[in-house]
Amino acid sequence: MSGRIVHFEIPFDDGERARGFYREAFGWNLTAIPGMNYTGVTTGPTSEQGMPAEPGFINGGMFDRSDAAPKGPVITVDVASIDAALEKIEQHGGAKLVGRTEIPQMGFYAYFTDTEGNVMGLWENLPRG
Repeated sequence: MSGRIVHFEIPFDDGERARGFYREAFGWNLTAIPGMNYTGVTTGPTSEQGMPAEPGFINGGMFDRSDAAPKGPVITVDVASIDAALEKIEQHGGAKLVGRTEIPQMGFYAYFTDTEGNVMGLWENLPRG
């Protein structure tokens, strides 16, 4: 269903330090994603497809903080169409930061700012075929 919070992202300056902190403080399972300079974060039990196996939690990721990426934590919202969502966001005073970008075999993401200057994410699943 569209409009739900489905993912979070946490930038870091020191990957080993940040991964160690979240692993030890919260027991999160952290997995490097080859070729993406990204760490997948699992915060609870998952299905064989890697999706949360029970209600009440979401998974996320961690990445190197840089000039091209968000500087703070990001909450990601599921949408049916990133392009349509960005158009609506701009109509209501938000602004596109990063347009629709593909993650092969998974879906698409984008970043925008809301009317308060917060950076937020959008997620669009690949069409099911």
